[in-house]
Amino acid sequence: MILYNVTVSVDESVHTEWLEWMKEKHIPDVIATGLFSEYKFFKILSDDPEEKTYSIQYFLNSMDDYDTYQKKYAPALQAEHAGKFGDKFVAFRTLLESV
Repeated sequence: MILYNVTVSVDESVHTEWLEWMKEKHIPDVIATGLFSEYKFFKILSDDPEEKTYSIQYFLNSMDDYDTYQKKYAPALQAEHAGKFGDKFVAFRTLLESV
C-alpha cells in the first residue's frame, strides 16, 4: 500500500472557495483516474485558529499506479489547482509505503 499525502496551507481569503472546490471538483477528478483505492481529507489541528492547513491522503495499491498518476494525470491536475488559486496556497507532497 502506498500513501500519497498532499499537505496544503490555504490563505484565508480563498479558504471557503478552495474547500468547496477540493470536495466537489479536485478530489473527485483525482479519484476518477481509477488509480486510487480510497482517500481521506483532514483539517490539521493547530494552536493558531487562523491557520487553514489540510492533509489529503490518497491510497494506491502500487508504485506503478503512483508512477502512472504522476506521468499521466498529476501535471494537469496540479496546474489546474495552481491556475485557480495562484499564490494563495502552499502545498507539499509526501510519499509513504506501508511496512
